[in-house]
Amino acid sequence: MPYRLTVIGTGYLGATHAACMAELGFEVLALDVDAAKIKRLQAGELPIHEPGLEEVLRRNLASGRLRFTTSYQEIAEFGDVHFVCVGTPQKKGEYAADVSYLDAVVESLAPYLTRECLVVGKSTVPVGTAQRLAGKLIRLAPAGPQVELAWNPEFLREGFAVQDTLKPDRIVLGVAGIPGEKAEKILREVYEPLGDIPIVVTDYATSELVKTAANAFLATKISFINAMAEVCEASHADVKQLSLALSFDERIGGKFLNAGLGFGGGCLPKDIRAFMARAGELGADQALTFLREVDAINMRRRARMVDLAREVAGGSLYGCTVCVLGAAFKPNSDDIRDSPALDVAVTIGRQGGRVTIYDPVALDNARQAHPELAYGTSAMDAARGANVVLLLTEWPEFVALDPETLGSVVSTRNMVDGRNALDPQSWRAAGWTYRALGRP
Repeated sequence: MPYRLTVIGTGYLGATHAACMAELGFEVLALDVDAAKIKRLQAGELPIHEPGLEEVLRRNLASGRLRFTTSYQEIAEFGDVHFVCVGTPQKKGEYAADVSYLDAVVESLAPYLTRECLVVGKSTVPVGTAQRLAGKLIRLAPAGPQVELAWNPEFLREGFAVQDTLKPDRIVLGVAGIPGEKAEKILREVYEPLGDIPIVVTDYATSELVKTAANAFLATKISFINAMAEVCEASHADVKQLSLALSFDERIGGKFLNAGLGFGGGCLPKDIRAFMARAGELGADQALTFLREVDAINMRRRARMVDLAREVAGGSLYGCTVCVLGAAFKPNSDDIRDSPALDVAVTIGRQGGRVTIYDPVALDNARQAHPELAYGTSAMDAARGANVVLLLTEWPEFVALDPETLGSVVSTRNMVDGRNALDPQSWRAAGWTYRALGRP
């Protein structure tokens, strides 16, 4: 008999996982404590922007394979495998991750677990969390040792979440020794419909480290090329050409080697900080001291972007009309968490600039977070009368903008390309002063 699955937490990860598991043919019941969010999901409305996900959600709601609830008792009675997909944000005033949402899930779910089942953590957590939660589950659940825990980290990219769930490049299963043989068997059967995907079976600690190590490596690679951009600016070299030359080295490769405004979002920044904090708790802080500089390089890019805007504005941003193209931390997302684009816009506003922002999908989130800024209805609308235009999120429609058409509405043709996404020659040929991070 096929397993019945539950998903606890219906944010970005949970909503994606629930809809995609139903797409694979499973009966899925998803839970959130936010009743308003559950009502929207039941109506086929996503609380996030993720290409392709709404169609999967609606298709599986219509089929009856996917349902939503706010009742822990209902999911405990329904499910054989419970996927936990709640957030682990950065603690206020600290680097460490806040795992209180995970503890709340265990404390709410465990008292209703009266029969054999598997609880599967998918959240990104400090190493050691799974072992602690496994013991807590056994203590609180009436079924005791019949309740097993496994850790199955997610590797989703915002904008590609459906693809990454249904066609992952690998699956990592963290299990607890000999008892984990059953957990491994169950999860292999759950993921069998995905086809021939590499599966790595590890202990809890290694599975927890896989996600944080992957994010730390990607952040390091991004900050490395941005450090080279700083050197290029000092030496009048071109980081775009440098990156291209490096990309042909198969040991290095070109992915995540594009210099620009740096990384943001709800994962990389908080994950590398939590990694450093946990290493310190384990007495291995010296192993990750380099991540402090990775973080510092990333944040310096934002300050440098403001400096470039000030330079092209003639030395002061006070009273300057600035068009900001982009609010989301990356294209194909409405996520503004730790968005470099929004951070730059807010900083310029605080320095006296008159900022107008446009983003294809993240405007509502940006407006809610920063009502003090102005917002346009299109790129052309936001650029009207601007002294400086900043491209801060590389949405395709921004990259495809015509220099002459945009030039017809601005006050001064000044472009600062924060993502190295535009062709400098065509913009300069149209009479624009073009500046970019790491380029002459």
